[in-house]
Amino acid sequence: MRPSRRAVLTAAATAAVSTAPTAAAAPPHRRLRTGFERLAHDGYTLLKGQKVGVVTNPTGVTRDARHIVDVMHADTRVELRAVFGPEHGFRGTAQAGGSEGRYDDPATGLPVYDTYLKSGRPLADVFTASGVDTVVFDIQDVGARFYTYIWTLYDCMEAAQLAGKRFVVLDRPNPVTGRAALGPVLHKEFATFVGRQPIAQAHGMTVAELARLFNEEFLTEPVPLETVPMSGWKRSDFYDASGLPWVPPSPNMPTPETALVYSGTCLFEGTNLSEGRGTTRPFELLGAEGIDRRWAAAANELALPGVRFREAYFAPTFSKFQGKTIGGVQVHVHDRAAFDPVRTGIALLVTAKRVWSGFAWRPDHWIDKLTGSTRVRTMIDAGADTDEVVAGWQEDLAAFRGMRRKYLLYR
Repeated sequence: MRPSRRAVLTAAATAAVSTAPTAAAAPPHRRLRTGFERLAHDGYTLLKGQKVGVVTNPTGVTRDARHIVDVMHADTRVELRAVFGPEHGFRGTAQAGGSEGRYDDPATGLPVYDTYLKSGRPLADVFTASGVDTVVFDIQDVGARFYTYIWTLYDCMEAAQLAGKRFVVLDRPNPVTGRAALGPVLHKEFATFVGRQPIAQAHGMTVAELARLFNEEFLTEPVPLETVPMSGWKRSDFYDASGLPWVPPSPNMPTPETALVYSGTCLFEGTNLSEGRGTTRPFELLGAEGIDRRWAAAANELALPGVRFREAYFAPTFSKFQGKTIGGVQVHVHDRAAFDPVRTGIALLVTAKRVWSGFAWRPDHWIDKLTGSTRVRTMIDAGADTDEVVAGWQEDLAAFRGMRRKYLLYR
């Protein structure tokens, strides 16, 4: 007897489920507590008797999506006196390269001070003017050296030391795991706000771990530092294991999937190709006028672990190629545990230069600031392949990994 149509469809669906890849599936939520949750649960004992200022942005939220500034302001157990806003601002109203300036927060009445592009004595003067005793830092990072919030952390630690303030870091997950450090290490002569100190391009650390490393390895004089670690976080955890809401840390970091590729594909900021700004998939879509299917084909031939590339066409609404339809690739990560974002970014640079005659670096050699030296640019220009470029930073990376290990807080 022939099986019924319903039976055939049921069997097919069951087979599809049983053979579907599971590497990218979200694990069951473990009860994670952020540094702020632990601080609040302890009744803010660490801040008792202190006038407190908070360095934060829209990512400083609780599990139920309330902002920590609003929560602390309403709690009589903590004396919150000021807020310090980084790039994009405290409430997140500014685009890349912008901030909100000095104003009084309408929701709380608290003075909000602008830290963006301030460092050293000028930033110390801001902390002094605010009248706080303790500066608290709580911002969600994305795991890449050139994401500026970790350098806001560094600059604020240095300024707090100069101003004679305590510094407290409330930890949050590295959304792309803390398994390993990857990529080239910054050379000091290329230090900018997208890389103050010699750490790896994908550092594999949380902000509390970075604060400990900065304090011991890079600050001229250490600041009185305390960190409030998370509980329930493992180094192998991706963001969806946290159970926390994702709040875009900046306008072009809309999802955790963006963060997953960012430490590699942000390198296209240093080229004349679009890095996908002005699309719904920034850093996942890459392209330029004149690029066609050959780029995706060349990238797929490399069989990079955990990722595939799709021929894509898109029209950015702002930034490079605004309003023009351009060709390129979309990056599709199918096994995030195997995926290496930095190697992938290099492979895409190598293949783009090979298949598109219009490829060019930005005239200001911004790529050198992003990668931390001239090595990547000059090797690619000399015809090096992906493996040769990656091999060029291994000695520096091994040294950083050894230093990094001393400051890790989690297994």
